[in-house]
Amino acid sequence: MSTKGLVIKVALPFFGTAALAAVFLQSSASQAPAEQHYMPHYTKSGEMLLPPNNIWRQWVYVGSPLTPNALNDGKANFPEYHNVYIQPWAYEEYKKTNKFPDGTIMFKELQLTLPPTQFKDGSRIEPSGRGYFPGAFNGADVSVKDSKRFADTDNWAYFDFNHHEPKAAMTKKESPGDCQSCHIANAKKDEVWTQFYRLLDE
Repeated sequence: MSTKGLVIKVALPFFGTAALAAVFLQSSASQAPAEQHYMPHYTKSGEMLLPPNNIWRQWVYVGSPLTPNALNDGKANFPEYHNVYIQPWAYEEYKKTNKFPDGTIMFKELQLTLPPTQFKDGSRIEPSGRGYFPGAFNGADVSVKDSKRFADTDNWAYFDFNHHEPKAAMTKKESPGDCQSCHIANAKKDEVWTQFYRLLDE
């Protein structure tokens, strides 16, 4: 075998790998901004699309209020854990300005307590003690801030992606009387329950 042939055979795999790496890096770079600055997406008719690939679980987790079914006549309005997330970029902007920017998504993923219950209050005993422990996921509720799109509803809109699994792939905006009126009357800041989320209430 000639030296020239050896160089060609060695070089081709190297450049092939380099080319694949370049394509991968380019693809990753093109996807990174969308993931780092995720914004809500809608259908032409205005329905909100569920963020893909459970991406909200990679966002900033701000808290988990708990309303057990057993403490709410067997049927809590939002059963049972409310695991709440906000996009990292929106969180950073909020920390700088003390205001939720347009495009903010407050994603509340519902999660049931772990069965079976051992006491009337729905609690059970685990090695760490008696209490409530997270079980199956159970749908999601989402609020979005957009001062242009939702100017007629105080800059916020609310979306119910089911209170069961699977979550809806898309859903329409709720009427203000469904969720928003309670947020306006009781949430501490800009329709967000910051009193329950220590990261947002420091």
